[in-house]
Order: sequence, then structure tokens, then C-alpha cells
Amino acid sequence: MHRADPRPLPAGRWSPARAILWGIALSIAGTAYLAMTTNHIPAGLAALTLILYLFLYTPLKRITPLNTLVGAFPGALPPLIGWSAAGKLDAAAGTLFAIVFLWQMPHFYAIASLYREDYRRGGFKMLPVVEPEGKGTGARAVLYSAALVPIAWMPTILGLTGWGYAAGAVVLSLGFWLAAMHFARERSDTAARKLFLASVIYLPLLLA
Repeated sequence: MHRADPRPLPAGRWSPARAILWGIALSIAGTAYLAMTTNHIPAGLAALTLILYLFLYTPLKRITPLNTLVGAFPGALPPLIGWSAAGKLDAAAGTLFAIVFLWQMPHFYAIASLYREDYRRGGFKMLPVVEPEGKGTGARAVLYSAALVPIAWMPTILGLTGWGYAAGAVVLSLGFWLAAMHFARERSDTAARKLFLASVIYLPLLLA
């Protein structure tokens, strides 16, 4: 994958053995730190994130395009780690999980579309690789971004935020959905790039 060429492993600056040892050390240290400074729930969720990402999502990249859906689960767990460190897991935490989970799908579909040739060279079965015409990728991007419109309202329904947030959430979510609609219609690199930019604008502004 050409976009990975400058990274330490492909560039030969690190050996696979060194990378594995460093990754194991960081994983153990990070999980232990959470266990010692917060409680067992954030530590357990962090360990679950590592397990799902390394041993389920990563191998599935070479097997099925469903890897993106599976990978969205560990990708959405970090908000639960933070929430459980500060308090208990409740509906509010579940809402944050749902927002990040749904957001990831159009975000990664845009990336996979832009770099589909790179993924093909790497042997990864991303949806835009196995379905080059892009109809299914576009339809899924529209579906998940549309689901964000009501889900992004939930913090207000739960009493976490005011109506100022709710109004902003609707505007942002509709804008994200329109970018996904454009991507589904055009199925071009330009449209994929616009959807990617919309995704990286959407989540920070919504959370802010």
C-alpha cells in the first residue's frame, strides 16, 4: 500500500518483532494504568477494544467487507471507557457509543473509496474493492448517516444538552447526510473526498 510506505514498518525502520513487542508493552501498560487510576470497567473495556480490533477486525480485513461494520464496535468503545471512568454506564454512554459507531461507517467508506487501489494491492476486502461500481458503498453511507439524524438528538432527549445543541445537531447531521447522498449519486473520488471532509468536520463540532 503506497500510502503506508513512509510508516516505520514498511519503510524498514522497525522490525515486525520490535513493533509487536512495543505494541504488547503499550497495551499492557495502558490497561494497567486505567485499572489502577480509575476502576475495572474502563480497564476491561480497553482490553475488549484491543481484543476486538486485533483479533477480529484486523483478520477480517482479508476475508470479508463486513470488516468495516465489525471494526466500528471497537472504534466506538473509547467514549464508554471515558464515561465509565467518570461515572456509571447508562443511556447517555450508549448514545455516545451509537453516535460514534454510526459516524464511522460513512467516514471509512469514504476512505476505502479514495484508497481502493491501495487496499486492493494490500489484499484487503474493503467494500469498494469487492464492489467497484460503488452502489452498495454509497447506499450504506446514506443509510448510516441518515440514522445519525435522530440518534444525534438523543443527548437532548436524555436531558444532557439543551435545545441549542439539538438545533446544531440537526444542521450538522443533515449536512453529513447530504454529503453522503452526493457520494452515492456521483460515486467519484471527488465526492468521496467531500464526504471524508464532512465526516472530520461533523464529529468534533457535534461533540463540542
